[in-house]
Amino acid sequence: MTALREVAGYLPDRRVPLEELLSDWQLPASTVETLRRSYGYSEVRRQKPGETLLDLLAHAARGLSALPANESQIRYVLYARTVPVSLPHPLNPLPELCELLNLRAATAFAVSHHGCASGLLAVDIAGRLLATDGEPDALALILAGEQVFTLDEQLRPEAQIFGEASAACLVSADGPRDRVLSYAALQRGDLDHWAPDSLDYAERFAKEYAVLMGEVISTAAERAGLRVEELRLILPHNVNVRSWRKVCQQLGLPPTVVLLDNVPLIGHTFAADSFLNYRTAVDNGLLSAGDRYLIVSAGYGAIFSAMVLEH
Repeated sequence: MTALREVAGYLPDRRVPLEELLSDWQLPASTVETLRRSYGYSEVRRQKPGETLLDLLAHAARGLSALPANESQIRYVLYARTVPVSLPHPLNPLPELCELLNLRAATAFAVSHHGCASGLLAVDIAGRLLATDGEPDALALILAGEQVFTLDEQLRPEAQIFGEASAACLVSADGPRDRVLSYAALQRGDLDHWAPDSLDYAERFAKEYAVLMGEVISTAAERAGLRVEELRLILPHNVNVRSWRKVCQQLGLPPTVVLLDNVPLIGHTFAADSFLNYRTAVDNGLLSAGDRYLIVSAGYGAIFSAMVLEH
């Protein structure tokens, strides 16, 4: 059974307030205030000028205390990516990162098919690969984190609230804690914002979001043999506070079951949200041994994914 051996997160020191992020858009003060009060945004973390994507990913990987002693056991390196393009062609951070981390023998590749939910897809893929190989001590390293790079991202006001943070996760085919009990993914291609005939995708996506998110959460819980109210904690992607209140209303859950502490502190950090929220939960003592919790995310495509684990 797939297990998370260790999870680490990295937050750059540079804090950028909401008003500065949106200054070029000349939005009314009332709109900015709504984003702050209703949606929960406040600031994000960004790298310093000159820092690279390689720097961002390497910081997270070096936060894994078990990595140096297990370099020879790393069979796979998976980069969970939100967008298909994260650097100008032909640049690729993975070969240099593997060299930097002394993981030259590992097979490295990117996973980008599920947008911001690619982190959960990477955990599922890593567990399947390790189980197929049949090496009990083998591990996979998952990395997540991106810069606001492409023009497609830069020209969307909501993308300005994306944070530049990163996370790293060691995955094993089996383990005593943080075991994956279930994984569910729901794809709605008719809501894909990249489809040529999807001019009204945003309106339909927003309208169906809470129902679809509630559906994938319920499915993951059911596959784990649980009711949603039995989940100790839900670790979300940090899109905004308002949408999670709607999801909780849809599921009949109190909003307090969703860990939203990081929304005003770091914003949405692409596929790294899930792992960063896990670190916050563990560091603050919100999970005890035996607790069943759920990680959930959604990505353009449109993908809704949820994974139940036992701490």
